[in-house]
Amino acid sequence: MRHLDIAPDLFPNLLSDIAAQAARLNMPCYLVGGFVRDLLLKTSVNDFDVVVVGDAIRLGNALVGEYGGKLTAHHKFHTAVWQPSNALESFDLITARSETYHHPGALPTVKPSSIEDDLRRRDFTVNAMAVRLDGEYFGALLDPLGGEHDLAQGVIRVLHSRSFVDDPTRIFRAARYEQRYGFHLAPETRALVNQESLGTLSTLSGERLRHEFDLIFEEEKAARMLSRLREFGVLDMFHLPEFNEACLPLLEDKPAPEFGIPENRILFGYLFWLMNLQTDSIASIARRLDFDAELKMAALAAAHLKMDLSALKISKPSAWTFYLEKFPLTSVYALWLATKESALGSFLVQWRHIKPAVTGNDLKARGIPAGPRYKEILTQLRAAWLDGEVKNLEEEKELLIALL
Repeated sequence: MRHLDIAPDLFPNLLSDIAAQAARLNMPCYLVGGFVRDLLLKTSVNDFDVVVVGDAIRLGNALVGEYGGKLTAHHKFHTAVWQPSNALESFDLITARSETYHHPGALPTVKPSSIEDDLRRRDFTVNAMAVRLDGEYFGALLDPLGGEHDLAQGVIRVLHSRSFVDDPTRIFRAARYEQRYGFHLAPETRALVNQESLGTLSTLSGERLRHEFDLIFEEEKAARMLSRLREFGVLDMFHLPEFNEACLPLLEDKPAPEFGIPENRILFGYLFWLMNLQTDSIASIARRLDFDAELKMAALAAAHLKMDLSALKISKPSAWTFYLEKFPLTSVYALWLATKESALGSFLVQWRHIKPAVTGNDLKARGIPAGPRYKEILTQLRAAWLDGEVKNLEEEKELLIALL
């Protein structure tokens, strides 16, 4: 059996503790899937799925007893998450298992099994490899399905003909892996993205579908992945547009501090994707993909703003400001990135922060009765500052006297 050279700095020291505890319990222990794939590709390794032939929850409890920390057990799936004390990372502990699907697209029913069965339940051959961690077996590569060969050939291949029907989210993963690594789908795998598997995809909940798009927007080649999904017929199924690849570099731009906008690659991905649509189309997509309130509001606002942009171009700074303040800042920022309309940038960096020195308390001190008049006066004062009609406190005082 082939053994891989695994440098000690490739994974956290606590993995050695997990492997040692598994050995004491006589449970063969493996790292599977993404770790092995990325190790063989010599790319960054950050996927640590630990599979044991035995009982992952029992292993987790033993780790807590030996090293402390907290264990979250999921008995239905025979898995657990160990959060060690004083450690930033947590570890997924998985019982080697087999899976059955009661109907297409359903979540699987699982039962403990062998490591070979565990690998056979996975999505693609390149993710169906394992490397053993415990004792004298450390570094042993288990590759019963030819994943290493497909990796060398740059091929994405499913493990059986019902793979996309059993779990149609694998269609998304196929597009992600293919474009991320510059691979291609095996012809027989591409042929399985067909009417039957796409029909199963349409039965998934909005939450599961949106999660797959979320994962795409975290990727560097998101536009190509969405384009590939369009070729598969996925985007047309859900009335989704193409993604303008010219917007992709905008996702790489982290907002400068002066904008006061939090970094959120996924949110901005959706905004760039949908802002050219009509608001009723966005509302329909938001329902189908189960957008949360923040995402739905931001997407609708970006589209609405884009439609109104030409009408605002000749407006004064006060008109821009009073209009833009009704919308989420993320929507304004996304539109500024996409159009480079200078007024949008000025609003974000400068105009929205401009306020008159006079306050409601000052108006009260002058004997003005509380009521709508306060807002009218303060709004007029602010507009004068924004439009350059008031440049200092003395001019503001003179305008206030005139307004009274």
